[in-house]
Amino acid sequence: MLSVGLTGGIGAGKSEVSRLLESYGAVLIDADRIAREVVEPGTPGLAAVVAAFGESVLAPDGTLDRPELGAIVFADPDRLAALNAIVHPLVGARSQELERAAGLEAVVVHDVPLLTENALADRYDLVVVVDASVETQLDRLVGRRGMTESDARARMAAQATREQRRAIADLVIDNDGPLEQLEPQVRRVWAELTRRAERRSG
Repeated sequence: MLSVGLTGGIGAGKSEVSRLLESYGAVLIDADRIAREVVEPGTPGLAAVVAAFGESVLAPDGTLDRPELGAIVFADPDRLAALNAIVHPLVGARSQELERAAGLEAVVVHDVPLLTENALADRYDLVVVVDASVETQLDRLVGRRGMTESDARARMAAQATREQRRAIADLVIDNDGPLEQLEPQVRRVWAELTRRAERRSG
């Protein structure tokens, strides 16, 4: 089995790359998806978040009010660290469980937005970084996601820099262009990943 860490800055197109890799046959473990699961109503994770941040982070239906929590943590590094200390161990445990369930010849792709920020590169056999210029990221966040430019810049500033991500990359996918330029790159990366997985298993 080959364990791959996939990361990229907000608006870089990492989700599209993970979707393509999964369509080629990768086992996808999505840290964002798991992060939502571990704080669903009735979970120990949600109880811990409420204990740390108060009842105001709950929506009327008992689910986590993500915009409210985001407003608290994105402006305060200490509060963000406190949230990460609750959620990340839960996400890590569930990710390992899913990885153990994959076959011996599988390429397991861990989609981890904050891989660089949390110094997780050593957990994987190799790291793939989806890279885009700051201008491209801004254009996508404002044009496609409807963020204000100030919100987009604040989210980007809370993440690692392009240089920091590229420094830990074994493979880089350049996603400054349109989708038709992305897929051939992802296919080449997939061919390399399957070759390495075969070498490990055989």
